[in-house]
Amino acid sequence: MGIKHSFAFLIALVLGGAAAASPALAQTQTAQTRDTKPLSAIDWLSRSVVTPAAVRPGASTHPPVSGAGGIENISVLSLDAPSADRLGLLSEARTGLPANLWGSTPAPELARALRNTPDDNLPALHDLLMTLLLAELDPPQITTPAQRDMLFLARVDRLLDMGALQQAHALLEQADPTNPAIFRRRFDVALLLGNETEACRVMERTPAIAPSYPARIFCLARTGHWDTAELTYGTGRALGQIPEDQAELIAQFLDPELADGADDLTPPDPVTPLSFKMMEAIGQPLATSMLPLAFAHADLTENNGWKAQLEAAERLARAGVIDPNRLLGLYTERKAAASGALWDRVSAITALDKAMNAQDNAAVAKALPRAWREMSKQELEPMLATLYGTRLAAMNLPGDAGRIAHDLGLLTPDYEEIANDGSGTGANAALLSGFAKGQSAGIPAQDDLTRALKDVFDTAPGAVPARYAGLLPDQLGAALLHAIDDVAQGARGDYPRLVDGLKLLRLAGLESTARRAAIELIVLDRRG
Repeated sequence: MGIKHSFAFLIALVLGGAAAASPALAQTQTAQTRDTKPLSAIDWLSRSVVTPAAVRPGASTHPPVSGAGGIENISVLSLDAPSADRLGLLSEARTGLPANLWGSTPAPELARALRNTPDDNLPALHDLLMTLLLAELDPPQITTPAQRDMLFLARVDRLLDMGALQQAHALLEQADPTNPAIFRRRFDVALLLGNETEACRVMERTPAIAPSYPARIFCLARTGHWDTAELTYGTGRALGQIPEDQAELIAQFLDPELADGADDLTPPDPVTPLSFKMMEAIGQPLATSMLPLAFAHADLTENNGWKAQLEAAERLARAGVIDPNRLLGLYTERKAAASGALWDRVSAITALDKAMNAQDNAAVAKALPRAWREMSKQELEPMLATLYGTRLAAMNLPGDAGRIAHDLGLLTPDYEEIANDGSGTGANAALLSGFAKGQSAGIPAQDDLTRALKDVFDTAPGAVPARYAGLLPDQLGAALLHAIDDVAQGARGDYPRLVDGLKLLRLAGLESTARRAAIELIVLDRRG
């Protein structure tokens, strides 16, 4: 059932009184307060532009450098001016989502919900969240000019938090670079992708944007204008436009001899892409393992060692934001340098890939259990599925290798065909086949989780779960974000939330997402 038809179905259900009223999203969403909450993109973006002033009619479009503080959203645009909120990489025809998905949900509420929606969850939910972030949709409702582009920036920031820099870069390239908030993100994304020259060219091509002194100095130096960079540094210091906590770093960046014999600098707090690049330039590179995920891209360049590239690629592959073939290329680039942990995964994947390329079933049967075991330790089984799942499932491997091959096949888009081929073994084989078809009635449950999943798939989609009734029919997008959170949190043991979230996905026409999530819960056992 397509999502557009299901949306009409949802309207009929709600207007017909099929579901009881429930609180709105802001009241029903569980707050996730953690002592060590990951740093959000809005906290680590470089202060690469100065605070813009409101533009008066007839005034110059080249504002002076007046400070290096945060960005204020000051605007004189009318409410019906063009909005970046409608920009996307995925068309309506490709996603199947209705153009008015955001409906009547106010832009600030959607921006907050997007930033708070978890992504440490199942691949199926990750894919849905990525689709919502990248889809071309009608802009949400705004009531003030300051709310324009709010959802677009929230989408970009969510991509940055997820480490999806390539996607964020493509989205930002569609937007107006003279918007200070958009410029700030384009500059940082280019830095993290190792495109310093592009970052500085973005600055040069946007004269209406006044770059901060640190950003201007960095770009002058990177483009070979060292004398001008030093002069700008001196001017900035005299005018008090260079923050004290950055002054020494910039000084050593401009004159590496200052670092000779000096104590290492205290790492900036927070580390921004600009300070990260400067620390690297003065010979004090910062480890990315303790930094937000987006910084891991900086380790993928050839300037870094093989081990650093492997570790970064694994982090990004686990987050589902790089092509698994890139990680495979690194795994098989050369022979493992040692044994244990990372090198065991390198050896295991290299052996499996060699056996697969040779079409040697016996060698595959020997290599697969080890590869599964090593990759499971890092929750990288989805990468194995993407690379080999469909081919492995068709090999009719014996014993444990056959079971693993079947499970990997269930994690691919061919899950329904593979689930029904009769090769599944184990206590949950029949249930997996039922969930793959969306029909589990009559199949015995094995535990509390499978009983909850049977509640979802034993019958066809029916009434809207009460927890979403306050959001439907005119806030479907917000309801989907809520459902992602409910499935992710419900999988940890709150099965009523899990059931409601999956039922909402089915009602919204996201049948494949719901089925994949159910299968992944069993195969990957992500309940912790």
